[in-house]
Amino acid sequence: MATIALGKVLKFDLTNVLGLHYFQSELFYPHQLVTYMFMHSTDGISHILFNMFALWMFGSTLENQWGGKKFLIYYLVTGIGAGLIQEAVYGIRIHQIMAQLSPEMIDIVKNDGLALLQQNLNYKDLMGNLNVLLNAGTVGASGSVFGLLFAFGMMFPNALIYIYFAIPVKAKWFVIGYGVLELWLGISNRSGDNVAHFAHLGGMLFGFLLLMWWKKKEKDNYNDNNFFRYYP
Repeated sequence: MATIALGKVLKFDLTNVLGLHYFQSELFYPHQLVTYMFMHSTDGISHILFNMFALWMFGSTLENQWGGKKFLIYYLVTGIGAGLIQEAVYGIRIHQIMAQLSPEMIDIVKNDGLALLQQNLNYKDLMGNLNVLLNAGTVGASGSVFGLLFAFGMMFPNALIYIYFAIPVKAKWFVIGYGVLELWLGISNRSGDNVAHFAHLGGMLFGFLLLMWWKKKEKDNYNDNNFFRYYP
């Protein structure tokens, strides 16, 4: 709501300040690795409603299991981890595009790209793609939400998740299937797909690493029933 209000009334793009930008962009600030996960696109409400439903559905169970402090640490770590993975993916794609452009074209994007992006002007596919990677911000809670989904699948692998409220799937298979789907979508890099699929995978990866670290550090304080339960 703040993004919409500030944009319409003051013509101020809050995403430029709080959304995550590539670290070589003039719009990048370190705090964005935290603030981006509390921002969202203004293009529609369906995605944010899904994210918040998933946050409530999986997050409430995990918070009851861990307590508020541990839940918050997990949420922030997976969100920051997702942002770091997204930065790495951006770097790879930017390097690939720059290898196909002349120095003059690259200078145009670096010098004028932000103004052109704000005017919604796209020009020459490769230059336009480079401009978006350098100057458009990444926003959304999906990295943390996917981290929560992964933790839920690890801790409650046989719990049933009802897809479309009708089709029952065990949590472990749901997590594996969703992870494979996100990997395929990220690798395929389809035109017009502006979803940060590798950030989703980054949330799951950092969730796994944090869970393993906790398990190693606190294995003497937890038993199978209140932390990890393994099934054949």
